[in-house]
Amino acid sequence: MRHIAIIGSGPAGYYTAEAAQKHWGEEVRVDIFDMLPVPYGLIRTGVAPDHQSIKGVSRRYEKVALTDHVRFVGNVTVGKDVTIPELRELYDAVVLATGAPNDRQLGLPGEDLANVFGSASFVGWYNGHPQFAGLDPDLSGKHAVVIGMGNVALDVARILAKTEQEFAGSDIVTHALDALRTSNIETITILGRRGPHQIMMTPKELGELGQLERASPRVDPADLPEEAEDAILEPGLRKSVAHLRGFAAIPENIHAEKPVEIAFDMFASPQALTGDGKVEAVEVERTVVEAGRAVGTGDTYTLPADLVVSCIGYRTSPIPDVPFDERAGKFANDEGRILPGLYCVGWARRGPSGTIGTNRPDGYSLVEKIVEDIDSGALGTGGRSGREGFDQLAATRGLDLVTFRDWKRIEEAETAAAREGAPREKFVDIESMLRSLN
Repeated sequence: MRHIAIIGSGPAGYYTAEAAQKHWGEEVRVDIFDMLPVPYGLIRTGVAPDHQSIKGVSRRYEKVALTDHVRFVGNVTVGKDVTIPELRELYDAVVLATGAPNDRQLGLPGEDLANVFGSASFVGWYNGHPQFAGLDPDLSGKHAVVIGMGNVALDVARILAKTEQEFAGSDIVTHALDALRTSNIETITILGRRGPHQIMMTPKELGELGQLERASPRVDPADLPEEAEDAILEPGLRKSVAHLRGFAAIPENIHAEKPVEIAFDMFASPQALTGDGKVEAVEVERTVVEAGRAVGTGDTYTLPADLVVSCIGYRTSPIPDVPFDERAGKFANDEGRILPGLYCVGWARRGPSGTIGTNRPDGYSLVEKIVEDIDSGALGTGGRSGREGFDQLAATRGLDLVTFRDWKRIEEAETAAAREGAPREKFVDIESMLRSLN
């Protein structure tokens, strides 16, 4: 029998468990740990609440989780409740699938001003992550600036721009819906250092901006290269740039009919955030793109900003006793191998890149490496106590473990509490989740 511990119950964790299950069958026991009492990681607290079809992938993970040889172990913080060296003693392989839950810092003057948020915290706020549910952003001002040119920036802009009716069928949490209902934001500026040919936005997400009830996207035609230059782009990016061209062609009377403007400000590099205690403006420098890099021109201007959300990337959380690459913001690893018997997968391995589906081949590839290491003798001859040993350790420490069947009871309570038309009303604190089990 082989014993695998996976730290993190998001896509990378469950795809790795699925791969282990397919390889070893009944001869493996997989424990999937999570610091929250609820599974699915990014699917629950990262994917936009109005993208329910994407969240449907969790049904695949549930099939894995409900088998006898895969177990969800929630409400356990690795590094605090149990250490990595302890898990390495108990399991044949320990896999870190913790994602990249921390915001990459802007590194600009003024980023510590009030009403400046990273996307991890802001997205966590409207998705009900217990760590960020109390964020309470001030939406009383007229101007929001979203820094970044990827899909997360689009998500944030779209959520800020939607009407209450447009959230029908979503699982946005009530505290966020209440705040957005009374929002005074009129202008949402999406700020990017480079141009249309360097955006990281996918066509579907961009296209959604053109379908909003009260908001209209605006692109300066002068920011667009000659249309013939689009021919060199890969197909997805070409479609995205076609959306930008469509936005640039929207007649002025259409803009005038909608009270909220989503303005794409490209070739624009933020230099500082200013304000008296609370953000009031963003100082911006115009750029040109040279060899794919944004180079400042010295031409500066100021954007009004009552709210700033930075969507420029994420970093993995360090864990004691695990080598960490500070510069890259991920665990130090060689194609997923960290130390003998210790591995990483997904964003914890490669950084925040790729889609949810990218984690499937990543998880399967990592299991192949674990198999190689077992076959070579690098991980010993087996005989570790695995699940039984951990349960004994947890009992001595009084840990309050949450199983997958417990999670299903939490899910039932969230479903029962849902407002009309919504799939669920999430618990936004751990205490409420645990109380629902009593």
